[in-house]
Amino acid sequence: MMRKRPIFLLPAVAAAALLLSGCGGTAARDDAARAEPAAEGFPVTVSNCGVKTTYQRPPQRAVSLNQHATEVMLALGLQKSMVGTAYLDDKILPRYQGAYDGIKVLAKEYPSFETLLAAEPDFAYGGFASTFDEKEGRSRDALSKAGINSYLNIEECPRGPVTMVTMDQEIRNVARIFGVPERADQELKKLHGTLDEVEGKLAGVTPAKVFVYDSGDKTAFTAGGAGVGNEMIKQAGGVNLFADLDKSFGDVSFEQVAERMPEVVVIYDYGNQPVEDKKKFLLANPALKDVPAIKNKRFAVLPLSSTVLGVRVPAGVESLARQLHPERFK
Repeated sequence: MMRKRPIFLLPAVAAAALLLSGCGGTAARDDAARAEPAAEGFPVTVSNCGVKTTYQRPPQRAVSLNQHATEVMLALGLQKSMVGTAYLDDKILPRYQGAYDGIKVLAKEYPSFETLLAAEPDFAYGGFASTFDEKEGRSRDALSKAGINSYLNIEECPRGPVTMVTMDQEIRNVARIFGVPERADQELKKLHGTLDEVEGKLAGVTPAKVFVYDSGDKTAFTAGGAGVGNEMIKQAGGVNLFADLDKSFGDVSFEQVAERMPEVVVIYDYGNQPVEDKKKFLLANPALKDVPAIKNKRFAVLPLSSTVLGVRVPAGVESLARQLHPERFK
């Protein structure tokens, strides 16, 4: 499952040896960089998920780990500052394909610590907390000791609801780190243009009652109220029936789903289980036989890559709105 990433293991002894031997050059470069005068517009200090980092200059050898992190960087035109990327869940957006093709793919999923060090990065941008898994030797502290600054997508450590303001902050934070705040302004103008158009078309609409089905057969893994997926449903003219779950995702029983009587089931599309198989399972589930969405076979589909905090969110809102309220988009 996407939020619980399978990770390549690196024996502790080997990891320790790499940290001592492989990162010496990186640490030396980092110490030398700190001794240089700050670049124009710097220093920049960013507090991120409990880690405070001061940048004397923009990162020059960045690595992005997870699709939404990669696409934020490409949206900001930072490909020339990237020496590696890893872990796609979907095809890269067509408008970024050319830039993406020029960046080395370090691993299909998460790279081992050895592979990460071999790229000699000075910055690592992770999309999920699992990116910086302490048990796998990739903690942010371990990276810092190797001379590598790090940044984690702020949906993974929210302070309050995750909204479009959070999306703005994520993009602005990355732009500040790389000294290109004006690019964030340009990108956000486009993203909010899409959101504004959707809002105009949905004025006065009656919200559809929505249940998100991510996965699960014994229980349903669904979207709670603490992630951007909940905000996307709101902005698309829906109400998330499990917004009272105080986390981004959680398990509920199919009996609970039936009690809340969703009008539409939103299926998150990813991995090896086709959407049609998910539909067949839900339609055949006896606990759901009286649910309006099942009776009327009302399904909407979103790729999971659109439902995490990044540049795909506004297009995901538009896509969902068109499926929930097609009459408003004729």
